[in-house]
Amino acid sequence: MASTAAEAKKAEARKKGAVAAVAATATVAAVVVAAPVAVIVGGTVGTAALGYRWLKYRIKEGIRF
Repeated sequence: MASTAAEAKKAEARKKGAVAAVAATATVAAVVVAAPVAVIVGGTVGTAALGYRWLKYRIKEGIRF
């Protein structure tokens, strides 16, 4: 468990980043296996949304890279 608020924020940012990375990996996998266009577009939009949420959280909390 995180002992300080800063560590808790960093842990939350790591979780959000991991979810965005998994979504990106799934989207790339869908492209590689030539999934239907709707799946690729949906995956891309979903990945972009998760990446945006992660980046927005890091900026809001003042967490640097």
